[in-house]
Amino acid sequence: MPEELDDVLAAFAQQIETRFQMSLGQLRDAVTAAPEASPEATTVARWYGHLEEAQELLSRAEDELVLALDRAPAGELEDPVMALADRVNTLVAVRDGRAMVVRHLLDDNAPGKSAPGAWHGVSRTGPAIATTPVARPAAVPAVPVRGGMR
Repeated sequence: MPEELDDVLAAFAQQIETRFQMSLGQLRDAVTAAPEASPEATTVARWYGHLEEAQELLSRAEDELVLALDRAPAGELEDPVMALADRVNTLVAVRDGRAMVVRHLLDDNAPGKSAPGAWHGVSRTGPAIATTPVARPAAVPAVPVRGGMR
């Protein structure tokens, strides 16, 4: 695994360890033993595991692509090589999506986490924006109809 990716996973691991005041291994053991004890820890540990899995799959797919590119004739990329490149692109999107979820879970100021709202089960009793009734003009008298035209 490239060093910069190790750094990204290590940075997330460090944030998780700081937040829960235990090593990632201890957190995983605690979550496995009692997942209902801390739903937040359970969710973070699960998504970090998904992120690690996605990174591992991506690294393998990239290695396969590099090998296929080395074997491919110069200037020609056949369908199997293009399929591998497509797979790498898909796995990058999966990995990045999982990283965004972990980042969101660790961010206390993320949208929807800092203030209660309808998405947290708090229902509103009034309009979202204070409104005033629209002023309506007095009724206009009807114009008499002459000769069948208005």
